[in-house]
Amino acid sequence: MIGRLRGILASKLPPWLVVDVGGVGYELEAPMSTFYELPETGREVVLFTHYAVREDTVALYGFHREAERALFRTLLKVSGIGAKTALAILSGAGVDEFARLVQGGDVAALTRIPGIGKKTAERIVVELRDRVDGIASGGPALAGMAVPVPADPAAEATVALQALGYKPAEVARLVARVAETGDSAETIIRKALRAALR
Repeated sequence: MIGRLRGILASKLPPWLVVDVGGVGYELEAPMSTFYELPETGREVVLFTHYAVREDTVALYGFHREAERALFRTLLKVSGIGAKTALAILSGAGVDEFARLVQGGDVAALTRIPGIGKKTAERIVVELRDRVDGIASGGPALAGMAVPVPADPAAEATVALQALGYKPAEVARLVARVAETGDSAETIIRKALRAALR
C-alpha cells in the first residue's frame, strides 16, 4: 500500500498530477479540492494517497487532507459509487458541504453531481447520514502556495470540468456564467462547481 507521498510536483492538469519522488514520477488522480491547495510546479508537495488495484488496472489517488481521503474511501463503499463519481463529489462539494447535504437529505443537490442519479443520491443519504459526522475536514494543511494564472484559465477550467464528467454544453454554460477577467482556472472551476450545485 502507498499511503502518503512527499516529493516535487512535476505537473498538474486536472484531474491528473505527477509527483516526482526520488526520480520516480507517480501519476495520481485528485479531486479539485486538492488542486486548489497545490503549490506551483517544482515545489514540494505532500499528499495522502489511496492505492486501488482492480482486475485490469492499478490507480493512485491523491488528497490534500486526510478527511478527503476518508470520505473518498467511505463513498467507495456505497453501492453504485465508483472512483470517478467519488472524485466528482469531492470536487463539487468538499467534505463539510457534502456532510451538510447528506445530513440535510438534500437529494436534489446531490443529483447535480455528475454520475449521481436520484436513486444513488437517496442511497447515499440513507447509508451515510450517520457516518459523515466522523469525517472532519479540519486536518492540517500540507501544501498551500499560490497557483499562477495560466495563459488561458477558461480553457483549462473547461477541460478539467469535462474530465470530472460534466457535459460539454453544460461546461460551456457554467464557465461563461462564472468566469471573470483575472480569474485563475482553479477559481473558475470552484465557482462553476458551486453554481452547478445550486
